[in-house]
Amino acid sequence: MKRTIKYHRIIWLRHDLPAGLSVFFVALPLCLGIALASGAPLYAGLLSGMIGGLVVSLISGARLAVSGPAAGLTTLVAASIISLGDYKIFLLAVIIAGLFQLVLGVLKLGGIANYFPSSVIKGMLAAIGILLISKQIPLALGYDQPDFWTSGFLKLFSAKELPGNLSHFSQHITTGAILITIISLLILILLKQPFAKKLKMLPAPLVVVVVGILANLFFISIAPAFSLRQTQLVNIPSNIFANISFPDLSKIFSTTEIWKDGLVIGLLATLETLLCIEAIDKLDKRNHITPINRELVAQGIGNMACGFLGAIPVTAVVVRGAANVDAGGRTKLSAFTHGLFLLLAVLLIPFLLNKIPYASLSAILLVTGYNLAKPKLFRNMWALGWKQFIPFLITIIVILCTDLLIGVCIGLLASVYFIVQNNFKAEYKITKKVVEGIETEYIRLNSNVTFLNKVRLRKILDDVPEYSVLTVDGRECNFIDYDILEIISEYERKAHDRHIELHLLGIERVNVEAIH
Repeated sequence: MKRTIKYHRIIWLRHDLPAGLSVFFVALPLCLGIALASGAPLYAGLLSGMIGGLVVSLISGARLAVSGPAAGLTTLVAASIISLGDYKIFLLAVIIAGLFQLVLGVLKLGGIANYFPSSVIKGMLAAIGILLISKQIPLALGYDQPDFWTSGFLKLFSAKELPGNLSHFSQHITTGAILITIISLLILILLKQPFAKKLKMLPAPLVVVVVGILANLFFISIAPAFSLRQTQLVNIPSNIFANISFPDLSKIFSTTEIWKDGLVIGLLATLETLLCIEAIDKLDKRNHITPINRELVAQGIGNMACGFLGAIPVTAVVVRGAANVDAGGRTKLSAFTHGLFLLLAVLLIPFLLNKIPYASLSAILLVTGYNLAKPKLFRNMWALGWKQFIPFLITIIVILCTDLLIGVCIGLLASVYFIVQNNFKAEYKITKKVVEGIETEYIRLNSNVTFLNKVRLRKILDDVPEYSVLTVDGRECNFIDYDILEIISEYERKAHDRHIELHLLGIERVNVEAIH
């Protein structure tokens, strides 16, 4: 026992402690930025990071995945907060989302992600990326008025809204914020280049935040005209726990909108988590496989905790997990350690966090959004053909025009249409073949024939000329639907009238007398 404890202590000191510190530096600006993009209080993002690290990691079976607020949920969370009209009521939706995930995990339904076509999931993420970019552009340019986005994405460009938005927008553009945004984007781009591999130990988001703080201090000292206003800086209360909003449990049955939003958040959080888990498991050099149903239980409990404690929802996040892998994390103690560092930062140095410019955070999220919707993704989907590209594109367009749930549903229907068309299109052809010395028209059925093949089969049978010998071969079929058997049996009754000699191989005849 003592040897085991000593071993884990050594692993933690050598690997998980430095990895947890590295993930903390990545997670801190992302927690703040995602809360900002979601229209939630900034402390809510930090609380989510803490819960993802201190709660989810202990229950989860994942060794390297790290949970926290996710960029993929920002659009949905922002829309839900606006539609429900009260952050305390929104927290009820988060609790419901967690309960939904918990039920999925307990019922061992973790394989749900496998039933969503890749084209729809990629379209959903690309749409989220586009929305994320468009929401961060005002902040990147110095606009600090929260009302800019209350009208939704498409209404921003309507004839009624656009002139007013542009006039207000132009009044709030700040040169200092633009300079910090440009510098931040350049840093993020340069640190991704091959020549910067030696600087890999420095988390890019941390560098951006530090440079943003120093740039604003430089402006204050040297060029006051460029310095940022207080409303353009992070504002976290010195006593964060005194300002937390808690859910209003008395309103949980007040409207179906709460339950709808909760289920949609739960479903999207589940998909994002399962996709992330799959990606991180592939990065794991020790080939550990995460138990997905246990992960859903952990995420469900974590999101219920988020709802009760006033935080925004969490998922497993690729960026944090990849940072954990790169930093050499070995066990889930690295994720726990990152949550501990977040807690200590909020308790001990909130004054330092309040010097972070929103422009720095928006630059980080602009790059995050670009990674979700990069042009390469569109080119790759185009190269896969129409059956992948059309559902992908439909999902994006409908999400931008309506909301996430409708977009995913419409994209799913488009994808199912192509799947059905591809899987059930019977390549029935009339061929000439010699059977027992007689030249005959020959039709061979494919392996599975369902009612979806009725129209095509009827047309093929009608094309058989009179005074022919016809053979229909179903010997290689695994399944023939009753509707198909009925069509063939009925055709057999009428074949004599058309002077067609019909031979059926491996096809059961059914009674069609009742039809007439």
